[in-house]
Parts: sequence; C-alpha cells; structure tokens
Amino acid sequence: MGETTKKYWLMKSEPDEFSIADLKTKKRERWSGVRNYVARNYMMRDMQIGDLVLFYHSNAKPSGVAGLARISALAIPDETAWDRKSGYFDAKSTPDKPRWYCVEVEYVDTFKKFTSLEEIKNTPKLKDMALLRYSRLSVQPVTTQEFQLICKMSGLAKPPKEARPVT
Repeated sequence: MGETTKKYWLMKSEPDEFSIADLKTKKRERWSGVRNYVARNYMMRDMQIGDLVLFYHSNAKPSGVAGLARISALAIPDETAWDRKSGYFDAKSTPDKPRWYCVEVEYVDTFKKFTSLEEIKNTPKLKDMALLRYSRLSVQPVTTQEFQLICKMSGLAKPPKEARPVT
C-alpha cells in the first residue's frame, strides 16, 4: 500500500475568537464549532494528519492569511454541539448520533507578511481559488500551486513542498 498524498487547506477563524497567535500559545487546538456540512465533510472524510493549513483571519480589517497550521489529529465528534451553553449547541446532535466533527490543528508558523484577501483577489494565478468562489465556506481545499504562491507572498523563505506530520 502506497503513502497517501498530503493535501492543503484553508481554515478560517475570526481573530477576536481564535487567532494564529492564540494557536501559537496553545500549540494545538480542536477546530470546533463548524456548522456547515461541506466544511464538516472535508474534516471528516478528507483531512489527514500532516496536511498543511493556511490559517485565515476572517471578518477582520483586513481579512487574510496569517500563518500555517498542520492537521495533528483526525476528526472526532465536536462536543461543543452537546453543550447547551455553547454558541455552537445543536439539539439534533447527540453523543450517540453526532452531526458535527472537528480535527485538531497544531501551530506551524506565523507569516512574516500578512497576505490580505485583496492581495489574493488581485493575483491572477489565484483567480480560481475556492476562497474567491465560496467566500462563506470556513474550511476549504487549496491546490499545491495556490498554497506555494500564498506562502511565497507571505514571506516564507522556503515554502514547504509537502506536508509532513510532526515527529
């Protein structure tokens, strides 16, 4: 059996809720609270340990890519769906029949240069990026070429060519 190909992702978080600096401090965090079935399915079915993530600050001034994270644990049921005090509570989700899942991400790097949504929009090689077509989707795939270009635009001297799990 061959080695699986690692994938690249963009995951959005509002910086006043959870920023790249927060992830740097915590080291690892469950990406909980996602309540969109497409985004959930990416986490449940497609994300693998070692996949790299562009960490995107959304609903910010400006919005844009702030750094890198890595998938550090596969999807498990999102317990915030069962917490009545949580803003992410879902009465139809139960421990026996969970509706929502989340992966764990770990901090990799904070970009030297924040790459704004405006810069992404103005880069012809990024015109087909999911971010520009599905602006409300909080978890989305990124092509290798898009990932490499955004890393370069963000001042990463040598963008990772492949995603590798931490040892």
